[in-house]
Amino acid sequence: MSESPEMVPVRRKDRAVTDEAWIEEMLATAPFGVLATARDGQPFVNMNIFVYEPASKCIFMHTANTGQTRSNVEQAERVCFAVSEMGRLLPAVYARNFSVEYAGVIAFGRAEVVTDEAECARALQMLLDKYAPHLRPDVHYRRSTPEEIAATTVYCIRIERWSGKRKVAPADHPGAFCFGQPGAAPWPDWRAEETRRAAGD
Repeated sequence: MSESPEMVPVRRKDRAVTDEAWIEEMLATAPFGVLATARDGQPFVNMNIFVYEPASKCIFMHTANTGQTRSNVEQAERVCFAVSEMGRLLPAVYARNFSVEYAGVIAFGRAEVVTDEAECARALQMLLDKYAPHLRPDVHYRRSTPEEIAATTVYCIRIERWSGKRKVAPADHPGAFCFGQPGAAPWPDWRAEETRRAAGD
């Protein structure tokens, strides 16, 4: 991957992921991503389904034929694309030490509107194959017609640089729980737990 543009290094080196196989796996399996664009100083994000193609190191996604995303990309091609997932919430004795498990990838590059009809059809088929791999074109559904493809904007994001980051806590982290699910209290009282730790128990 290119080192341009120059970016601020990840502050927590212990959480940075440089394993490109891990980064590519996350891009290949994430269910959705967030595309960040800007126009005239106004940031804009588009949450969307997408497909990553390892051979070309490109991300493909689509929107309607007109709209804010297409307008932004046509004015400024440099974009940022992110995928992430959340793990368990991690209680702590002190509120400032509460944390969460996570994993994420940020890709920087240039987006372009795909204008070749065959390439558009190929990208849209890759999307269908990712999200509905059990269904086959011309068997379970009719392929998109040229008119339908023409009504869709397909984007190719050519990745120039990427970075990964993750945090994983030990399986027995006290009181760890998933968001939206009930969790057990890790200790009856934080003061008693503080005392116990100070005593080295």
